[in-house]
Amino acid sequence: MKILMVCLGNICRSPLAEGVMRHLATERGLKWEIDSAGTGSWHIGHSPDHRSVKEARKNGVDISSLKGRQFQAADFDTFDRIYVMDRNNYADVIRTARNGADKAKVQFLLPGQQEVPDPYYDDKMFAPVYKMIYEACDAITAQQQ
Repeated sequence: MKILMVCLGNICRSPLAEGVMRHLATERGLKWEIDSAGTGSWHIGHSPDHRSVKEARKNGVDISSLKGRQFQAADFDTFDRIYVMDRNNYADVIRTARNGADKAKVQFLLPGQQEVPDPYYDDKMFAPVYKMIYEACDAITAQQQ
């Protein structure tokens, strides 16, 4: 299974989701490839936000070596599932889709099309966002055991 996590800038939510999913997949013996990307281009080549790195590290997950990249249409060819964090990410990724098969790969990370809030402008949101992401990734990986 190849999974791509997508948020706006690829510095807060999607690197957290990439790190958490990779950590849980490894713990459960799942040989998955996991990556992350942003719909925007502002943070290409940048490390994750220091607050995301700190929150992940606090929970035993190291995302410090990740580098931001932008989502592209070719990602539909590479990944089996593309998880987005919010409605704007969903709309941007769907707009890039070339056909129905591409669109079928895209889903919200949280069940019921719930959004993972962007913690960028609120330091207090990084811990709750981590928890949301962890619970979603835990449920996804548990289904594969």
